[in-house]
Amino acid sequence: MEGNNIVVNIIDREGEKHELIAPTDMNMNVMELCKSYELPVEGICGGMAMCASCQCYLESDHELEEQSDAELDMLDQAFFVEDNSRLGCQIEITEAIDQIVLRLAPEA
Repeated sequence: MEGNNIVVNIIDREGEKHELIAPTDMNMNVMELCKSYELPVEGICGGMAMCASCQCYLESDHELEEQSDAELDMLDQAFFVEDNSRLGCQIEITEAIDQIVLRLAPEA
């Protein structure tokens, strides 16, 4: 991988896989990355873990940072929550998630 970019694999709601190039030096998260590629992630709250419109499912074996109380509280109220549910806004774009595979949750 050249420069400060990694690959984030997003499977959209139609099952199509998108290979997104993500910069690790811009302090972005997965929700912002999806929006920049115009994928259907609402991010209504602006990334504050106050809505679940960027919920996704972790489908690769990546170890992510532990979920915050705010993220867990939000997922408690969300629809279609699975054991591997995460909020895209809470997944920072870092080297640690290179080649991650995430599936967008259905719209509530």
